[in-house]
Amino acid sequence: MSAQPREIRAADGCFHCGLPVPANSHWAVEIDGLTRSMCCPGCEAVAQAIVQNGMTDYYRNRTDFAVTAEQGAVLPAQLRLYDQAASNDVARNPDGMLEATLSVDGLRCAACVWLIERRLGQLPGVAAANMNVATGRLFVRWDPAQCKLSGILGAMREIGYPAYPFDPARHEAQLRRSGRTLGRQLFVAGLSMMQVMMYAVPAYLATDGTLESDMAALMQWASLLLTLPAVVYSAQPFFRGAWAALRQRALTMDVPVALGIGAAFIASVAATVRGSGEVYYDSVTMFIFLLLCSRLLELTARRRAAHALERLQHGLPDAAQRLPAYPASRDTVTVAAADLEPGDVILVRPGEPVAADAMLLEGQTSIDVSLLTGESAPQKKVAGDAIPGGAVNAGQAALLQVSRRAGASTLASLVRMAESAGQGKPALSQWADRVAAWFVAGLLLLAAAVFLFWQWHDAARAWPVAIAVLVVSCPCALSLATPSALAAATDSLLRRGVLILRPHVLETLHRATHVVFDKTGTLTAGKPVLRDVCLYGGVEREACLDIAAALEACSAHPLAQALTGAAGGKRLGASELTQFPGQGIAGSVDGIQYRLGRADFVAQLSGRFLTSADMPGVSAVWLGREGRLLARFDLADGLRDDAHDVVERFRKAGKQVILLSGDQQAMAQEVAQKLGIADALGNQLPEQKLAYVQRLQREGAVVAMVGDGINDCAVLGAADVSFAMGSGAALAQSHADAVLLTGRLEALADAAESAGAAMAVVRQNLAWAMIYNMTAIPAAAAGLISPWMSGIGMSVSSMLVIANALRLRGGRKGS
Repeated sequence: MSAQPREIRAADGCFHCGLPVPANSHWAVEIDGLTRSMCCPGCEAVAQAIVQNGMTDYYRNRTDFAVTAEQGAVLPAQLRLYDQAASNDVARNPDGMLEATLSVDGLRCAACVWLIERRLGQLPGVAAANMNVATGRLFVRWDPAQCKLSGILGAMREIGYPAYPFDPARHEAQLRRSGRTLGRQLFVAGLSMMQVMMYAVPAYLATDGTLESDMAALMQWASLLLTLPAVVYSAQPFFRGAWAALRQRALTMDVPVALGIGAAFIASVAATVRGSGEVYYDSVTMFIFLLLCSRLLELTARRRAAHALERLQHGLPDAAQRLPAYPASRDTVTVAAADLEPGDVILVRPGEPVAADAMLLEGQTSIDVSLLTGESAPQKKVAGDAIPGGAVNAGQAALLQVSRRAGASTLASLVRMAESAGQGKPALSQWADRVAAWFVAGLLLLAAAVFLFWQWHDAARAWPVAIAVLVVSCPCALSLATPSALAAATDSLLRRGVLILRPHVLETLHRATHVVFDKTGTLTAGKPVLRDVCLYGGVEREACLDIAAALEACSAHPLAQALTGAAGGKRLGASELTQFPGQGIAGSVDGIQYRLGRADFVAQLSGRFLTSADMPGVSAVWLGREGRLLARFDLADGLRDDAHDVVERFRKAGKQVILLSGDQQAMAQEVAQKLGIADALGNQLPEQKLAYVQRLQREGAVVAMVGDGINDCAVLGAADVSFAMGSGAALAQSHADAVLLTGRLEALADAAESAGAAMAVVRQNLAWAMIYNMTAIPAAAAGLISPWMSGIGMSVSSMLVIANALRLRGGRKGS
């Protein structure tokens, strides 16, 4: 280490750590007015944090490069910078806990998840640590009084998994970098394998002793030199993973792999030096090559699983064209999308995405909402229509008035929900992880026992038999069986408009015995229209509609939307609004108290109670004031065009379908009869819906609930698995386990069929992994399988599991 500060140039390598900068690298940070090249996202993130926090003197006064994450340490001062600059990356819960999503580098297999979660679980203050192997993201929740983000990042680097606050672009770049590194390692291993096999084949064929001993020795030395690059370079991930696990007193699948490679190579070197004994250079290179092939396939599967979310994250533009002087002037200025405020007017040109939720001010256009809902057909919009942030303008240039900030837009909310998905594991995956961890321990004991037995029985075969046992039984297939299938199915459903928010959805939906539907907005289109108005209190029709619209102005319920849509241009203001779930709303308009809702609810204020004749398919909404009944609004709603088919698909699948509605029993029964639903209950308040579902659960039913309104929140949260309509209330979506983004029920039936297909693949994968190990391990222990055959068997087993899971991504819609 030099004694004086020195200027370090970008041409020397990474300005932060000194390592070589990869070709075509785009990682760079501006320091003291100069652009400095960085070798990786980790160095870029730390350097950027140093600059942003006014600590550029660090680079002027340092006496050497920073220690890299790969070298096993990061300067504490650098990590502490993340605590100062983490406000944008860390969220605070109401209970005071902090949470963040981190990108993790160096994931080699599903068992790495166990090591990461185990290590973070040992940190004081860490309440939750969930690693999603499919996307390479880590969700962490911790108590800031006991732990800091820098401590979490430091612990990750200690075990060989550099992590940094999640950024979509940086994460995607890191995945590409990992893929390139793995590709180079695979190339070296493949080249070594082919060359070594050229020298191994003559030895296999010369069984009659025709190969001269000097030539055999020469080929062994040549094989040793050709195997070295594969062991030293290509096998690095396995040795690093094994060392990191052993340092934490943990056992992952890297441990038996590293032991198998190391033992076979050391035994071969010893035999080459002695000039006698068996060599396994061909087995070592083949094992490394095939195992890297399976890991490349796994990396590809993970990147594909994360692709749909990446599309969402890139859907919102960084900038927008604002019209600051509209309507006096239509001149535009470019502003950051994050700076848009409600009321701002923006120009969206054809082909451009909408930066925030907005309303079309004039004219008409078409929008493409395929990114939000999966629907490919453009939707026509006219002046006054709402347009969600993230939609693409597929028509003419449009002027929009921003209704919500970009951070609260429809797409931004969707991204947040998607990012929260996968922060846990299904029971099957947890079981597989536990079994894999114990399996490794049992495998090592078995290999030791087999070695001792053969050392006693036939010492010459002890070493190759023990190596074969270590190699053949690596539990990669067992650990990958469940997460690979669920990741593929989840990705497929997201592309078809179903956002899975909880890890148990597919598993529980497959086991569901009862499917319970809400009616309004779920089985029906959710867009009723006003059919008739009956007047009772001498107030004109338009005035009654204006009062009703004022009371319902902030409600997202379909009946409320119908009333506000039918009202005239006069907009009244309402105050003292109070919601009564399942009954109606009360409030004050021009100083007069009104109630709007069910007849008995309104009668408590008006003192007059009337009942209308039951009209199937018609909802009656009453309006009254103190001592006076004013009007009855008759609203009608139609069935969704795919409702009958979806109900029939569930019935054919053997599930009991139930209609549970807050509307009148006659209306609920009418809808049930049209759809072929045997059980229909109307007049159900939220607490009654909840009690009904809980009673089914006590009787042993596994209940799937589908709803869309605020009054469905409680029952959605209580059901074993729940779905909210994409067009429904945001609060209902937050309580559900999944969201139907398309707003079409057929997506629910698709999800049920995908759940069945995913569970079938999981069972196939687990069965294959168990049958393979139950067959291969005894065969290897008996000496029937050589080390090179073990390498082929283990690698092919893992590749079959992943390839079987990837079939779920290409299923037809509705399959």
